Amino acid sequence: MQNVSARKSLHHVVLKPYSLAGRPRCNFSRLITSGPKSIFKDARSVEFLSAAGNSASIPDLNGIPELIVTGRANVGKSSLLNAVVGRKDILFTSKKAGRTQTLNFYRVGQHPGKLVVVDSPGYGARGRPEWGAVFRYYLENREELRRIYVLLAATHGVTSADQSMLSSLDAQVQSFAGTRFTLQAIVTKADTLRRDGREQIERIHKDIFAAAPTCLPPIIAAIPPPGGLRSFGVDEVRRSIVEACGIIR
Repeated sequence: MQNVSARKSLHHVVLKPYSLAGRPRCNFSRLITSGPKSIFKDARSVEFLSAAGNSASIPDLNGIPELIVTGRANVGKSSLLNAVVGRKDILFTSKKAGRTQTLNFYRVGQHPGKLVVVDSPGYGARGRPEWGAVFRYYLENREELRRIYVLLAATHGVTSADQSMLSSLDAQVQSFAGTRFTLQAIVTKADTLRRDGREQIERIHKDIFAAAPTCLPPIIAAIPPPGGLRSFGVDEVRRSIVEACGIIR
């Protein structure tokens, strides 16, 4: 049986606040005047825009800042993103790994939108070469991209597939000297950790930076099922998104 008090304390783990240094170029000359609540307050404005299964089908969205979310299959991407945008059904959640098979674009904010969230297929054993190909093309060519989020499951830690992905993304960030986009990890399912939860989080923290030195300090999050513990980490993700995109009113 899980230790509830230990699990409740996980969101109080103190990590070094992420720095604004090395932000993408969209942030250099703009001050953030819209807080996360004002950006995400109208959940009804969130809209699915397009799905891209290859490079030719990636949509042109007129320069709106974008962020992309990736992670191993079944790491909880859809549950987290639904919570972040304030919707229960905008992204389909499934216990079956590999459900997302395209880059899916979602607009946040009334037309023309404040930002775009891109949900990508999972990587790892259940990933497919064509998914990786469109993901790489997007990273290499998308000028609107401001930050990449890599989701890691707290109970699994940083796997070999996670290490490979983090290292590859870190190399891309370094190749652009941090001026194209930044990288940040989100540790999901933290509510499932047991008594050694704090030690596990610290191990994950160290493993992330060993694989990706440019990665911003991770956000610890959990979206428990109904009737479980209260979600945490969602507001931190929202603040990170607003900071990455340099959004102003």
